[in-house]
Amino acid sequence: MNDRLAALFASLRNSTAPKGPVTHIIVGLGNPGAQYDKTRHNVGFHALDTLAATHHISVTRSRFSALCGEGTIGGAHILLMKPQTFMNLSGDAVAEAASYYHIPADHILVLCDDVSFDVGHLRIRRKGSAGGHNGLKSIISRLGEDTFPRMKIGVGQKPHPDYDLADWVLSNIPDDKQKDLAQVYDHICVATALWLDGKIEQAMSTYSN
Repeated sequence: MNDRLAALFASLRNSTAPKGPVTHIIVGLGNPGAQYDKTRHNVGFHALDTLAATHHISVTRSRFSALCGEGTIGGAHILLMKPQTFMNLSGDAVAEAASYYHIPADHILVLCDDVSFDVGHLRIRRKGSAGGHNGLKSIISRLGEDTFPRMKIGVGQKPHPDYDLADWVLSNIPDDKQKDLAQVYDHICVATALWLDGKIEQAMSTYSN
């Protein structure tokens, strides 16, 4: 992490106990199980882990068919979630938590992989279609709308068009690409704080590449 990002994290970090009801949900998408840990489909989990570590939030409580943790980021009371339902049923966990806390779709941020972009690429969007991503598809179906923001992490395009997509997203990302991903996770931490502060346009212009 460079000095500028370290300074930003220090200014954004809030270690006080959350007060009042949960106001926002941040979801990292992936598949549970050690065999999937290093796969392309699990970068959403790792991005959420980085966010949780940055803000000293433990994401270990089993709730809403997910591993959850509550904390504060930029003064907002946040629920962090890692659905344990497998990717194509991620919407079950998200919808259950959103219903319980009465969270509107635009207060739910999703972190996920994207095979359209090279490793190290980050794309931030206010809303949009699933784009073929089964996790996003499930969330859209269960929420009944696509108006939630998402941060899409490039995991590399298929090596050739005939390569099976399921095999590709369940393949491991090479070790020499992990540094690129770590930088993306750092950027997501800062971009998330900007989103919570109502500055998603700044996040998009600064960190989408």
